[in-house]
Amino acid sequence: MTKTFRMGDEPIVKKSMAVYDSGPEEIILFMDGKKRLDITQGLKVRIVLKQDQKNGKLTEGIVKDILTNSPTHPHGIKVRLDSGDVGRVKEICR
Repeated sequence: MTKTFRMGDEPIVKKSMAVYDSGPEEIILFMDGKKRLDITQGLKVRIVLKQDQKNGKLTEGIVKDILTNSPTHPHGIKVRLDSGDVGRVKEICR
């Protein structure tokens, strides 16, 4: 299942990692996706697709494949989601 979000949602706590309130049943922890070591197959992430880079729309999904080979990338690690969407990780949901 893929959910779409907009970048710029206001965090409850403003730090390098922020906690967002997504409702009474779930609190999600976000980290940026610039380090390859932080990303594993099966992880829930939010990515920006190539066509959405200008408007900042994020797509949520589960990592199927990690496509970036370098240990870090300034714009986020490129991944393929279970849905087949390919983009750079902007947030890691834990």
